[in-house]
Amino acid sequence: MGVLRKIRSRWRQMNEAQEPPAPPLDPEWPYVIRPLTVTQLEECWRLDQRCFADGEAYSRETFHYLLTAPEALCYQANAADGTMVGFIIGLIEPDFTGHITTVGVAPEHRRRGIALRLMRKIEEAFRRRGVRTVRLEVRAVNTGAQKLYRNLGYVVTQRLPQYYSNGGDGLLMIKSLD
Repeated sequence: MGVLRKIRSRWRQMNEAQEPPAPPLDPEWPYVIRPLTVTQLEECWRLDQRCFADGEAYSRETFHYLLTAPEALCYQANAADGTMVGFIIGLIEPDFTGHITTVGVAPEHRRRGIALRLMRKIEEAFRRRGVRTVRLEVRAVNTGAQKLYRNLGYVVTQRLPQYYSNGGDGLLMIKSLD
C-alpha cells in the first residue's frame, strides 16, 4: 500500500508541476482554474453536496478515490478570495478514453462560464495525455448541461434507462478530440 501511495504522490506532483494555475482568459473573469488535489477533499465534497442536492452527490470515499487515482485529472475553479466554486474530475481509462466523472459549479456561480472553462481545461489535459475520445453521462432532464456539452461538440449516443440511483434516466454523450 505504501508503494502505491508513493506512485500516486509522484504522479500528482508531476501533473501539478506541468500545470501551473491557468490565468483567466478574460481579465474581467474573476475566477482561476487550477489543479484539484486530495488536500481539498473536504471543500470539494461540501461543494458537491450543494451542487447535487438531489441525492446524487458522491461520498467522501468516492472523492478520495477520484482525487488520488493516478489516472485522474482534477481541476477546480476558485473565486478571487480563493473559495472553490467549481470542480471537474475525469479519468483516463485503460483504452485511453477520457471519462468525465463529475462537473459541479456552486449554484450562486452558475451561468458565468465556469463549467465551460473547466470542460475546456480537462479536454486540453486529455489531449496532452493521448486521449482521443471523451465520454460523460448526464441526466436526461438536465437540459442546461446537455446544451453546454452539445455546444462543445458532444453528441448523445445512448439513453441510459434508470442510470441514476433515484431511477432517473441518463444520456451517454461522446466527443472526439481529433
